[in-house]
Amino acid sequence: MPPEALLAVAPRGAAALGGLDLVWVALAAAAAGLINALAGGGSLISFPALTALGLPAVMANVTNTVALAPGYLGATLAQRQELRGQGRRLRLLLPAAAAGGLVGGVLLLNTGERLFAALVPVLILFASLLLAAQGRLRAWVLRRAERRGRHPSERWAIAPVALAAVYGGYFGGGLSVIVLAVLALSLDDTLTRLNGLKQAIAFLTNVTAALFFLVSGQVAWVTAAVMALAALLGGALGGRLAGRVDPEALRHLVVGVGIAVALVYLLRLVAS
Repeated sequence: MPPEALLAVAPRGAAALGGLDLVWVALAAAAAGLINALAGGGSLISFPALTALGLPAVMANVTNTVALAPGYLGATLAQRQELRGQGRRLRLLLPAAAAGGLVGGVLLLNTGERLFAALVPVLILFASLLLAAQGRLRAWVLRRAERRGRHPSERWAIAPVALAAVYGGYFGGGLSVIVLAVLALSLDDTLTRLNGLKQAIAFLTNVTAALFFLVSGQVAWVTAAVMALAALLGGALGGRLAGRVDPEALRHLVVGVGIAVALVYLLRLVAS
């Protein structure tokens, strides 16, 4: 089916995107893929880019989730070595991640456009603050991993992971930071192994929500396809740039952009 036909059947709000608009979202998605590969927080770039082009907030969020889903697979495969020996954890936590992602997706599609648009500044600010705290969180995880003692039951992680996944299915920004936090609180292990587990949980959460969104009628298909390809290219570039770019400096930049974007959304909301 040609792009023109896809645009013709796309949900209202997607058809307004022309060639230059698609170039813009491709650049934003490539930046998101690169940022996710190096520091995390790519959704703080790609989601506002979609709403800036006039897509309704819910459609922009759904499209962003579907478009960036392949990137989570790449991140998971890159850390598959760290998942060895964690089969029991995966069997316990992945169903919770899938269920939470589905619940979050259902909640999103049952949130009115006006209410979700009002929540956007809060969600973006929350994700930005999570990203800002990521370095301290990692340091805390490392300190905790050095402690010796009785390991808590891994079943204690099921409910926190499910709640984190609900948030991920609903919005997604900062999901990886939240998942790492709940894993560190619930499990005793090294940061490397917890990171691998985090990637698998975030991947299944995102993909479950994305699969649910496929039949929602809220996906701007051409936009999502362009973004998915661009995000994969950006992620590949990020992998090549690893070690050459300071992830902490990049994270600070993304946090600053996220806070600025949240303030813009808030001002628009107050003015409307």
